[in-house]
Amino acid sequence: MDKSSLRPLVSVRPEWSIPQQRDALAAAIEGVGPALSFGESTFTSVPENCAVVVPTSGSSGKPKSVALSASALIASATASHKYLDASAAETWSLLLPTNHIAGINVLIRSIQLGTAVGDLNSDATFTAIVPTQLHRALNTDAALLEHLQNAKAVLVGGAATSQELINKAGMVGINLITTYGMSEMSGGCIYNGDLLDGVRITFDGEIITLDGPMKAIGYLGEAPFGDSFFRTNDAGFMEDGKVSIIGRIDDQIISGGEKISLGTVTDFLQEGTTQRFIAVGLPDDEWGEVLAIASDGEIDEVIVKERLRSKFGPHASPKRFLSNIELPLTSIGKPDRKKLLELFGRMP
Repeated sequence: MDKSSLRPLVSVRPEWSIPQQRDALAAAIEGVGPALSFGESTFTSVPENCAVVVPTSGSSGKPKSVALSASALIASATASHKYLDASAAETWSLLLPTNHIAGINVLIRSIQLGTAVGDLNSDATFTAIVPTQLHRALNTDAALLEHLQNAKAVLVGGAATSQELINKAGMVGINLITTYGMSEMSGGCIYNGDLLDGVRITFDGEIITLDGPMKAIGYLGEAPFGDSFFRTNDAGFMEDGKVSIIGRIDDQIISGGEKISLGTVTDFLQEGTTQRFIAVGLPDDEWGEVLAIASDGEIDEVIVKERLRSKFGPHASPKRFLSNIELPLTSIGKPDRKKLLELFGRMP
């Protein structure tokens, strides 16, 4: 690739204000400014059709840099606004970090609507959060709760949202819309089980594969995605025109030959309590992997074992526990199981 087909790539600096990020992003999308990396990058230039680079979380495997075109980002924002019935002059508030696609999308949507980006202290028509923030709003954060109640619609994604949280949000007047997507599809592309405009879905067995105008160019340093469907790490199915997400295939462990979904176990333990839990799999010579449970509160090991055995079977009885710890989370509220494995590894 010759130099004429490249454009410079600039990393967004921590000291940049949100208005500065928004302006630089607008210039990148319009093609009058350099492409932006919303995270540290070893690349200094990118293909000419790349406007934004987003680092993946690296929750499994080697972290990668997702290259997104201006057309993909605009298609994502347009499809989102069509679903939400958004109109010019309506506003978005930014409650998420911009080193993830969900936060970047809030900036792009505000650019498309021609309005400034709000925050927790301003009125907003729309906003986007992760389940951890929703949990806090419903239990401890009155200011956040009021902000969400006043919004026309609240997108929640980044991780699975339990049905209990969804029900509670509805009871207090939050118009919650669950979203599913990933950086490789310019963020959320399925809202409340509905495919956004232009999104196509197929299933390789249970594995979800996706395509559409918002699909990324590819990973920097690797072959582009081209016309093929993007194969996700998630299992799901479609029924009556709605997509249901079963969960990540790498969110499962196999203990004694039996599959255990870590996300399902976590959601089950958190039902009906403000106490937070994370389930993780630990290597074990006898079982291959065993279930371990961590919590930010005290764990009654006998009760937890019995609840999980009754619900999922004897193979789901945890073998190790960590109580009263600060649960490790990523910047958008996902369980950071890598760090949790390190904490369990320090146990005697």
